Amino acid sequence: MSQPVAEGKLPVPPGKSGCPINLTVELLGDRWSLIILRDIMFGGHTHFRELLTGSIEGIASNILAARLAKLVAAGLLTRDDDPSHRQKVEYHLTEAAIQLVPVLAALGAWGARWLHTTPELTVRAELLAAGGPAMWERFMEELRATHLRGAPLPDDGVLAELTAAYQAAVGE
Repeated sequence: MSQPVAEGKLPVPPGKSGCPINLTVELLGDRWSLIILRDIMFGGHTHFRELLTGSIEGIASNILAARLAKLVAAGLLTRDDDPSHRQKVEYHLTEAAIQLVPVLAALGAWGARWLHTTPELTVRAELLAAGGPAMWERFMEELRATHLRGAPLPDDGVLAELTAAYQAAVGE
């Protein structure tokens, strides 16, 4: 049974409690949901095949399909026809997903601080953490332009800066 959707709230079923931390963990706490959102945000992947082959964690196709459906149903992604190909769809972030940028930045900073990570996969998290709220806001505006308004990614934006740092770290 779905809870009534209040103005500005996501259409998700009620959780085990009304605690906002619990409800967020119930929605995003599985192994793959945040990784899929990460790959769309930071990898620029919008098609199923890109998400399947672009994830270094190796998600199975049936799990990817299920998580994409869950994220669409929860209002974190939209599923849109791809104008370049009749049989393809694109997945785009919604405003609710874009608002997760500070959460992902905090998770990345925490992981970089406390876990054994690889330098090339840590550099973006460190830059995003160092850039703080001002950088997060710029990145969220880039994501809004791209995912909500259909604008192309800027060549000199936050994502371009993070990608350049990653490429430098891997020696490309």
